[in-house]
Amino acid sequence: MGRPPLKLKETKIRLSLATRERIKALVGNYGIAAFIREAIENELTRREEAPFTKERGGGSPEME
Repeated sequence: MGRPPLKLKETKIRLSLATRERIKALVGNYGIAAFIREAIENELTRREEAPFTKERGGGSPEME
């Protein structure tokens, strides 16, 4: 029985103490992982929808 697998892979990251405390102040100690997952998903979506630029790791669109 039990619950179905969540299909998540643990990934360790390093945050400055100040950054961790800022997140903790917003979402509490038990909301940190969810906050980071949501922030990453939002940033991925933003970058995937952005026009092709050097910031996204490429040169001109013709190079694709």
